[in-house]
This record gives sequence, C-alpha cells and structure tokens, in this order.
Amino acid sequence: MTTQQWQLVKELFEAALEREDHTAFLEEACPEDSEVRAEVESLLAAHARDSGFMNQPAGSLLTDRAPVLHTGQHLGNYEIISTLGKGGMGQVYLALDTRLGRKVALKLLPFSNALDASHVQRLEQEARTASALNHPNIVTIHEIGEADSIHFMATEYVDGETLRQRMLNTEFSIRELAGIAVQIASALRAAHQAGIVHRDIKPENIMLRSDGVVKVLDFGLAKGSGNSDTERGLIMGTTAYMSPEQARGEAVDARTDVWSLAVVIYEMINGRVPFTGETHRQVVNQILHNEPPAFESAVPNELKQIVLKALNKDRTQRYDTASTMANDLKSLQEELEVRARLELSNANEAVARSTLPHLPTDTAGHTRRNIFQRHKVFTGIAIIFLVGAVSWAYVAAHRDSNDCGTTNREAYRLYLHGMYLANNRNLADTQKAIETLQQAVDLDPNYAQAWAGLAYAHRTLSLYSPVSTHETYQRSIAAINKALAIDDRLSEAHSALCENKYLYEWDFAGAERECKRAIELDPNSAQAHEIFSRYLMGRGRHNEAIAEIETAIDLEPASRFNHRNYGRALFYARRYREAEEEFKRVLEMDQNFVSTYSYLTSTLVLEGKEAEAYEWFKKLLSYRKVDQETAQVFETAFQTEGWRGIWREWIKRLDTVAGGTFDGALYNAQLGNKDAAFKYLEDVYQQRGIWMTYLRVEPRLDPLRDDPRFQDLLRRVEGR
Repeated sequence: MTTQQWQLVKELFEAALEREDHTAFLEEACPEDSEVRAEVESLLAAHARDSGFMNQPAGSLLTDRAPVLHTGQHLGNYEIISTLGKGGMGQVYLALDTRLGRKVALKLLPFSNALDASHVQRLEQEARTASALNHPNIVTIHEIGEADSIHFMATEYVDGETLRQRMLNTEFSIRELAGIAVQIASALRAAHQAGIVHRDIKPENIMLRSDGVVKVLDFGLAKGSGNSDTERGLIMGTTAYMSPEQARGEAVDARTDVWSLAVVIYEMINGRVPFTGETHRQVVNQILHNEPPAFESAVPNELKQIVLKALNKDRTQRYDTASTMANDLKSLQEELEVRARLELSNANEAVARSTLPHLPTDTAGHTRRNIFQRHKVFTGIAIIFLVGAVSWAYVAAHRDSNDCGTTNREAYRLYLHGMYLANNRNLADTQKAIETLQQAVDLDPNYAQAWAGLAYAHRTLSLYSPVSTHETYQRSIAAINKALAIDDRLSEAHSALCENKYLYEWDFAGAERECKRAIELDPNSAQAHEIFSRYLMGRGRHNEAIAEIETAIDLEPASRFNHRNYGRALFYARRYREAEEEFKRVLEMDQNFVSTYSYLTSTLVLEGKEAEAYEWFKKLLSYRKVDQETAQVFETAFQTEGWRGIWREWIKRLDTVAGGTFDGALYNAQLGNKDAAFKYLEDVYQQRGIWMTYLRVEPRLDPLRDDPRFQDLLRRVEGR
C-alpha cells in the first residue's frame, strides 16, 4: 500500500477502537477500499495481543526495520549530529557535511522502502522537484545519494521551528500572520511558475527561522501540474488540508495549493482547521459539502475575503495560482504596515514628516483602492508618498531590532532616509542621498551599511549626472572597500560590488558570484534580489530575472523602483503587454516617478500603440517641465511623421551635447540609421557606459543585430 493508505489505516484503526461495533463502523467508513479495510481488521484483531502497536509513529507502519544512525556515525560524507525527527517517508537527522563544513538535514528511507523502487523514485522525485526551484522561501536540496545500502537526501538545514510548533505556543498578530502567508504564497508562486504543485501544504511542512524567513519543505508529493497527478480513488496529501478535487482523487493543479494555504491561514486565525470530523470520511464529507465556520477572531474583512475566495469549492472561482493570491496578501500586508505607522505617536509622526517635508497634513477624501487590484493600495497621494517613505524602514523592520548596524540612532535615520532618496532614481534626490549617507558615516565611521549605501548612491549617480562613469565607479568602489573592511559578511556590500562588477568592470562571472554571495548572506534582502535581477536581465536570463524581482517585491512591496524594474524585466523578455500594465501601475503609485514614462512609451511603440504612446510622452514632457515652444516642435513632428519625427527631434538635441549617448543609438537604430547608431554605441563603449551591459537584450537595438559590427561590439563588452 501507499504511504497515504497506511496513514488512512492508522486513522481508521484509532477511530474504530473508540466504538463497540467495529464491523458497522468499517462498513460506513471504508466500504469501497477492501485493501485498507482488510488491514484495519487485521490490526484490530492483533490489538488484543499488543495494544501499544498503533502508538508507534506513522512511519513505522511502513517497515519493520528502519535504519538507525547515532551521533558521530558517518554516512558517506555526512557525520550524524543528532535526530531531527521522523517523516512519513523516513528518519531525518541533523548532520555535518564534512566536505563543505555545513550543517544539513539528512532524510533517510527505511530499509524496506529502499528495496521498493517506487519509494526510491519518490525520494528522487522530491529531490528533482525541489532542486528545480530556486527561491529563498523553498528549502534547498543539496544532494541525493546512497551509502551503505541506505538511500538519503541532504537538504538545507533550517534552524527554527515548524509552523505547527509555533501555532501551539503563540498567538499571531494579523501583521505576523500576513507576513508568514505572503512568504508561503511567494514560494508556491515560484513552484507554480515552474509547473509544480506541492499538494501537501500544512503547518508541518512550513518552517519558521528565527530571523522571520519562512521555508516550505517536503516536495515529496509534488508533481508537474501538466501530468496525470492522481489515479482515481488514490488520495494524496493530508486530509484536513485537501481541496475538494484532491479529496475526490481527481487531477489537481495550482488551485489545490491555494486551497491548502487558505486552510493554514484559517487555522492560524481560529486555532483549528475549518473542516473537522472523527474519521477521514467525515472530514472529506465536510470538505465536499460544508462551508467553513465563521471566523472566531476579529480580523480585517480583506483577509476574510482572501481566505474565503481561496476556499471556494468551485476551483474556477478560486485564485488561479498562488501568484494572484500572493498579490492580495501583499497588498493587505502593505496596508497593515501603513496603518501601523499612521498610529505612531505624535513624536514619531514628526520624524516621519521631517523625512517628507511636503507631506500633506489633510488626507481626508482619499480612499483606499480595491485590495484585489494587484499592487494598488491607495489613491490618496499623501498615503502613496507615506508608503514610499517607509519602504526602507519596512526592510529594516524585518531585521532583528538590535541589528541596525549602528548604535547611533541619528546615523540610522540618515541611512534610511538616504536609501529612500537613492531609490527615487533622479538626479536631485540621488545627490541629496549621497549627502545624507555621507552624514551617516561621518556620525559613525564604522557603520558598514551606510558605507554600502553610499556606494549604491554613487553608482546610481552615473545614470543622471555629467560626472564620468569612471569617477562614480571609483567613489563607489572606495565606499565598498570601507564597508567590507568593517564587515566582509555584509550583504549590502556584496550587492554593491556585484553592481559595480557588471555595470562598469563588465566582469559578469564575478558579478554573479557577488550577487549570489549577497543573497546567501541575507536571503531576506530586497536589494540583493533586485540587483541580481538587473544583472540577469542583461544576461538574457529572463525567467530568472523575473523570479528575482518578484522576490524583491515580496520583501519590499512598497518600492516603486522594484515595481518599475519588474516592468523592465518583462520589457526585455519581450512580454510587452505585461510590461505595459506594470509600468502603468507604477505611475498610479507615483505619477512623478519620471523614468517610468520612457519605458512605458517605448513599450507602447513596440506594441504598435503609437497614438497612446504619444499621450504618455506628452505627460513626460510636462513632468520634465519642457517649455511650450519645444513641446510644440514635438507635436508638429508627431503629426507629420509619427514617432519617427519624435526620434529625429530628440537626436537634434542630443547632438548638441558633448559625447555620445545610448539614447542616440536607440533612436538612430529605430530610424534605420545604422552608421549613426554604431557611432553612438562606440562612444558609449569608450566611456564604459552602463547601458552597454544590456546590448544582448535591448529590443530597440534589434534593427542592428544582423550587422557584424553589432556582434563585434557585443564580443568586446562580454569579453568573448
């Protein structure tokens, strides 16, 4: 029998012991499964001889002899440290990988299972499934192997407790609950995008690290959503968390995980699962026919709506994937963070207003948008700016409260303010960010995070300033070296080094190494994931780039910069319709985030929506405060030649500036002026302009790609 059938045997056996008429109970509980019933009857008969049999762990039902390892014993390259517990598939140990000097969780198969090809196949399937996923909220698979006739799998060791353990000892605040749910949904989104359905989401398969990071475990039941997942009548998963289609033994898809996550959230709120019963069949009957009981605790209506939508028995009415559910959870989390900050004391509000001196004092009349519109939380401009102002504070709030990097509170405030300004991505705010971060390191010269932030701001300045790329690079590297000299394990410093390596040095292998090191040091760093995403964009690794920027958004949902770069990742992947939608969302969050207009207009032109693109272009001119005479020149050019006229007018203005620009190359390429385009590109190359790192993917340069000069330029940039 399967693992799940054995679990059902145990449930039925224990329920039968509480009844006088075993036969009548079994007739009702399992009339259709003669194999399960026969096993239960056999156990009932044996009960008189050994009443303690069923008190053994469920895993012991699978074998008479499980491998037992002891502290100090070696299994291949692994030295056993202690026992972690038993899972349905076998024993789990804490072990030391003697080759790499790291702790791992070592999952073993029982001996009899190891002799069963199907169980070995399940272990290998779990390894293949999970190893295909690269996400900070999914446990990492290191190795699958065999030693001394024992099949094992070595995974990342998660130092923490299961969600089940936390639920037994802790009552969650709604903000804590939302934070955990967002991370679980983020993990499932990555799985669903890879075509993988977990099928066994429950508190026992969710680990909570002490630093707040959530890890989803045990993809042993996971399978590609395109496969035939389930044989008729064979139920996979844990009964209380099964979706209706799963309980019926039907094929499942991502919506099954959505249901199970909703059950987990419901249980975190109410202290019990929504569907209960004394037997497996009673639970299934409730899942199939009953609505979940009313919430016992006072929770926001938005959270109730999310849970009830995900628990719709008609799966076509549920969230289609965990991605859409994650978006609503993130919006709720975002709003809860803002609500909490709006309830700060008057003194703290004064500090917040000092960060944004133009924040309106009257927010009356501003209303919150429907929470189910992705990433759109507020229409009130005052609230929008408050969300942006606290975005870096939000990141800091997810760190240990004592791990600010400095004991000087004013230096810490300056650091948060400086990083907020740097991510506004315009010349004035970037210059102010450099001044602010310099003040932070002046107050505390040993403040490594502020040095890393200063490096980041100098790097950003090269986008908007006439200061040479070489000069901003030198200043940035000097600040990075300061940060690493203070703390060589600082994630932000390695992120900044990654950015310098790929944008200026064009050392792509070194950049990837530094970005991965930054994420390894702090998987919860939005900045590390965002910078790695931009690196991956330029390398043409679009799916990875999109996954990384989505993770950054999960970690820092209020960042307009992250959302803008999500649009960029879609743009370079030629997913223009989705990019258009994302850029428009950013401008709804903040219509003054000017750099977004250029990407949006280019996207619309590539989609063939030239008239709409021009309407957005006029808004760009307005926000750049272009004079009326120049605006009229562009209007005439568009009416005469469409976007070709706009490009020609921009080129005239670019030619009055010393040196070449990347925009000049883009406009000439789209006009078909290849010689002029290559002249601009060569100038940018000689200046080591940062946009050269996007040659491989920039769609506006597509007219040049069949020219040998383009391939030569690409070879020189990439060192091939």
